[in-house]
Amino acid sequence: MEFEVSYSLENEEEFWAELDDILSADCPAHEQIDNALRSYLSFTKGFKEEYLQTEDDIEQCVRKLFEAPLFTAHKAYVRRQFIYSLIQEDDPATLHLVAAFLLFDGTDDDDRDTFKMMETEGAFSRLVELIKKLDGDDHRELHRMLLQLLYEMGRIQRLTYADLSAIDDTFVLYLFQVVEELFNDPNDPYCYHVIRVLLVLNEQYFVANIPPPPVPLTNRVIKALSTHGHIYKTFGENLILLLNREVETSLTLLILKLLYLLFLTDKTADYFYTNDLHVLIDIIIRNLLDLPSDSISANAVRHTYLRVLHPLLANSQVNQPPHYKPSELLRVLNSLSESNDNPWRHFDSRDETTIRLAKRCADVAWLKPRQSGIASPDADAGRESPSTDSGHKTVAQRMLGMSVPSAGDSALSVVEVATHTEKPGVLTPSKERGDQG
Repeated sequence: MEFEVSYSLENEEEFWAELDDILSADCPAHEQIDNALRSYLSFTKGFKEEYLQTEDDIEQCVRKLFEAPLFTAHKAYVRRQFIYSLIQEDDPATLHLVAAFLLFDGTDDDDRDTFKMMETEGAFSRLVELIKKLDGDDHRELHRMLLQLLYEMGRIQRLTYADLSAIDDTFVLYLFQVVEELFNDPNDPYCYHVIRVLLVLNEQYFVANIPPPPVPLTNRVIKALSTHGHIYKTFGENLILLLNREVETSLTLLILKLLYLLFLTDKTADYFYTNDLHVLIDIIIRNLLDLPSDSISANAVRHTYLRVLHPLLANSQVNQPPHYKPSELLRVLNSLSESNDNPWRHFDSRDETTIRLAKRCADVAWLKPRQSGIASPDADAGRESPSTDSGHKTVAQRMLGMSVPSAGDSALSVVEVATHTEKPGVLTPSKERGDQG
């Protein structure tokens, strides 16, 4: 049994001084490291209500550990001990410090070794368990950190079948309900973190079914919106708001991949309000024009926007009159697909994928110009045959874990969308900002 030390402190200065003493202990072996870490967690837990009331206080407390030889000389071992604490501990005050350490350590490390170690040690299912078990109202900051850890784990690596099996319909519906309850404050950072978790879960289901496993995994995010989308409209509104202001490429791609599946799936193609779809079309037009033409990193984003635009125009309610901005859409699509002598020409003609995808969008039936005077792309170029359209619906079914698509352009398209990734923190190139990528 470990000896419990009793502390009597008179002020904040004494708290930080005592914490420094704990972290300065000489720890040549694992036993001494364990004792020092136990003292650190016990001490901070005991005085959390008095001296660790804000997130700045929590961060300062964790940063002191980062700077101590206890950590700098034994990084891998200390990380693993904190992961074990996350898996075994139930006290919210201790979990708050543990989660803060793992989050700050993981995001500070360019290689994201902490999040990879968490995956290896089976921490994903534990995070799901804690998020479900802990009351988000009583432990808001801890809950937020657990959501951040779940998001960071999911966006830097492919999760296992066992990890994703820890997600059930109840958990996903709970996350949607949280977003719905925070509709009065869409900029609430807590709401933002919930939305990001839903996005990364969709991404994980997306890639888990490519190539198709023996037993397809049901995409519970799309399933929830297929069955309860009429209840959870706030998520869609916030998704478009987030896309409108997002500058990080990795998160932009996560949003676009979810939109892609929503517009490909019959039961969710009309999930968004029509006015929100008009805003989305405006965002896509603006961002297509803002992406620089000579940036390799911009190509993946541009191609994904165009892949989303096609099912949006073809399958959602914007395909019904009165049609929204057909002339502007055709002008932009022509600028992406026509020859170099076109004054609206925007991209290098060597980008054949952009040309093909833009022509496919322009070939949507209601966009074909009648008397507008705008030149139409080749009517046959990029047109999807009935069999290809059926293939795209089959792909959407597979994303719900319902069936496996046959080979063909539809399967290729979804693979290309799924494999578009970018490292966290990389910004999407922008002509307006003068970026070239």
